[in-house]
Amino acid sequence: MNSLSRRGQIIIGTAAVILLTALSLVAVGVVGSLVNPGGTGFLSRTRCVAPNLPGPVVSVSLTNMGGPMMGPRNGMMGGAMRMTADRSTVAHGPVSFLVTNGGTISHELVILPLPSDQIAGTRPVAGDGTIDEAGSLAEASNTCAEGTGQGILPGASGWVTVTLPPGRYELVCNLPGHYAAGMYTQLTVN
Repeated sequence: MNSLSRRGQIIIGTAAVILLTALSLVAVGVVGSLVNPGGTGFLSRTRCVAPNLPGPVVSVSLTNMGGPMMGPRNGMMGGAMRMTADRSTVAHGPVSFLVTNGGTISHELVILPLPSDQIAGTRPVAGDGTIDEAGSLAEASNTCAEGTGQGILPGASGWVTVTLPPGRYELVCNLPGHYAAGMYTQLTVN
């Protein structure tokens, strides 16, 4: 086989991979939009309007970099993940959490008490990639709605209001692998 035909094969193979990847992304976006007409596919992202929330509102941002998690890499799932809150302290009483998923996969927010001798991000992770949610005070995992659901879809928001006594709390995403990949932050209630 001469070098010209080998080069031609490489060019054709590369073009085929690019074309198939593009078609796959379009198909995922179209199918996602058809399955969930609110527009949760890649081509259009759901936009939610939260109601007027009581108490101080903590805006929480959920993100992941890279593509969908493809499996373990160095004990962690692929892609860096992050959870950030626009404030680290609030007054005790009713507190609302407005949670926005800026990533490319579903996420959630779970509110857990944080013992005084524990550091955020150090909870033991089980074999299924989750942490123990015993003692959870509330959850925002419902797309464009309040409370518990199947996860907040990319580009969407969810919210929850909970009455918090003074103390330390850990905000986490407890979908498999997300906590270990960095989806946690601390909140102090005075």
